[in-house]
Amino acid sequence: MATEAQDEVTLDKIVALCKRRGFIFQSSEIYGGLPSTYDYGHYGVLLKNNVKNEWWRAVVQERDDMVALDAAILMHPRTWEASGHLEGFTDPLVQCLGKCKKRWREDHLREAQPEGELRCPECGGELSEPRQFNLMFRTHVGPVEDDSAVVYLRPETAQGIFVNFKNVLQFARKKPPFGIAQIGKAFRNEITTQSFIFRTYEFEQMEIEYFVPPADAGEWHQRWMNDRMRWYTDLGIRPDHLRLREHGSDELSHYSSATSDVEYLFPMGWSELEGIANRGDFDLTQHMKFSGEKLEYVDTATGERYLPYVIEPSAGADRALLAFMVDAYDEEIVEGRERVVLRLHPRLAPVKVAVLPLVNKDGQPEIAREIYEDLRTRMPAEYDSGGSIGKRYRRQDEIGTPWGVTVDHQTLEDRTVTLRDRDSLDQTRIGIDELGGELERRLAESWRSPKLDE
Repeated sequence: MATEAQDEVTLDKIVALCKRRGFIFQSSEIYGGLPSTYDYGHYGVLLKNNVKNEWWRAVVQERDDMVALDAAILMHPRTWEASGHLEGFTDPLVQCLGKCKKRWREDHLREAQPEGELRCPECGGELSEPRQFNLMFRTHVGPVEDDSAVVYLRPETAQGIFVNFKNVLQFARKKPPFGIAQIGKAFRNEITTQSFIFRTYEFEQMEIEYFVPPADAGEWHQRWMNDRMRWYTDLGIRPDHLRLREHGSDELSHYSSATSDVEYLFPMGWSELEGIANRGDFDLTQHMKFSGEKLEYVDTATGERYLPYVIEPSAGADRALLAFMVDAYDEEIVEGRERVVLRLHPRLAPVKVAVLPLVNKDGQPEIAREIYEDLRTRMPAEYDSGGSIGKRYRRQDEIGTPWGVTVDHQTLEDRTVTLRDRDSLDQTRIGIDELGGELERRLAESWRSPKLDE
């Protein structure tokens, strides 16, 4: 019998679970670690891949108005002149003049200290005058490190899409409205990193640039906001922990006429999961100007020529993973003992089913392996025979495995097994021959496909 026991979900609990169960580790940990960089372990890789795969399925596979792209991380430096990143991609930096000498973003400090003189949040010391700090990582191509060899690690994936707009028009035979989607790494030399994987130097974006006739931009902006909100709730995020916040006029980027953030109630408060912006024709105009290439869309039937407006839903894969983990984390008392469980949506769970022999004798491991070998061809499965059955179930609960299969003495007599549900803890007997089909049915029934508003 389960009873409520959960205290507030803290980031410390999530970090501890990630380390304990092999989701996420501090990068270069044996050398003391590199701040704000993280490595994904086995279950972290599987979970993050599932997040990305569900995004791909929703925005590419189930649509006929989207094509995929994987642009290079390194791009011609003129790209960043055209986009404005070399000149304007900066944050105000202040440094503590007191004991700790740490550097901070001035705008973040003003949010935390809205009244009076700003002080260092670490040691209370005075702060220097702010100076602008460019967030882009510089590197060099070729053997000579001079100014002619300077390139940058991309701070966003969007520009790779814009510079390929002409290529996509030529091969994809699409006309607005249509979109280009990609998932890829981006890099920002943040002044202040914080909150585990929420803000890091290296991160992964899931980004769409959706090209529309200018007159239709407002309508498509609203449709994409509705669709992206629904994607999170369909994958299990509690609606009361999710909100859509419109940017005020003082927050808008120079290229945006309207932007709204999908925000999640993280342990550190409401923070951005995804931004959905109406970028207008700023990017294509800039790249036409700097490259000399024509990037207009030409309707061959009517001869109409125009620069499409762009709607940009841009999400963080790492932030989404963190939100799904926080929302799924639960603690309860089961038969007098605390149980930690990740109630992940089955489509996101790193492992769908665990097969466990009750004891490691009497032929049970052999039958369990037989079942496991069949199930692993149907869905991600795991075989576990180490430790007591209770401890093995606790391990599976903590990685979010929705179903467990126990092979016991009765299995030897009638070839039935116990099927355990992670969330309800219900246990039912089922024949081995029926098991695979039943699990596939449960997995299929757990999903309802999000669709754009008609």
